[in-house]
Amino acid sequence: MKAMKEIRDPEAFQLLGDETRRRIIYLLRAKEMTVSQIAHDMDLTAQAIYHHIRKLKKAGMIDVAREERIDHFIETYYRAAAEVFHLSHGGGKGLESEAEQLRLAMQELAKLGVGVNADPETVSKVATAMKRLEKACADSEIAEKINDLEEVDFFVKQAMMELSMNICQDDAQFEERVKLQRELRKLLLSGRKQPQVAPKKSRA
Repeated sequence: MKAMKEIRDPEAFQLLGDETRRRIIYLLRAKEMTVSQIAHDMDLTAQAIYHHIRKLKKAGMIDVAREERIDHFIETYYRAAAEVFHLSHGGGKGLESEAEQLRLAMQELAKLGVGVNADPETVSKVATAMKRLEKACADSEIAEKINDLEEVDFFVKQAMMELSMNICQDDAQFEERVKLQRELRKLLLSGRKQPQVAPKKSRA
C-alpha cells in the first residue's frame, strides 16, 4: 500500500461523498478483506458491497491484494490503494486537491454538531495552514520505512509515525510544529459556528 496516491478522476469526488464507500476504504486501510468479510462487518449484503467495490476499483482507490482458492471457489482480497488520497481536478495538484478534501471534511463535521465555516476563503486558509503543518512534520525517509513494514497494520503505523515525529525532531522543529498547530486551531475556532439555541418559552 502506498503512503499517498493522487486521484484525478472527477468521479472520485462523488464516490467519496458516499458514507458506505468511505467506510469500505477505512476498513481496507487496516487490512485485506473479501467482499463477504466487508459485508459482514458493515451488516450489508455482499451484492451491495460488490457494487461499491467495483466503482472504487475502477477509480483506482482500491486494489486486488491477492486471490485465494477455497475448494472450487476463488476468494478475492482487496485493500486500499493508499493510506491517504489526494484528489485533484484535471491536472491540478497541491492546494486545490487539499481544499476539496477539507471542504468535504468540514461539511461532514457539521453533521456531528461541530459546525465549521466552509466558505471558499476559510477552506483555502485552512488548506494552506495544514500544508505548512504537514511540511513541518514530514520526515519522508522514516515514513517510507514505516510504510514498507508489511507485518504492521495501519493503526500501528499511524502510532509509529506520531512517535517517530516526536522523537526525531529537534527542539526548534518541535516548537515550529506546535506554533503552526496553534495557528491552525485559532483559524478553525474563528470560523466555528455556534449551535443555535431555541428561545425559551415564556410562562403565562
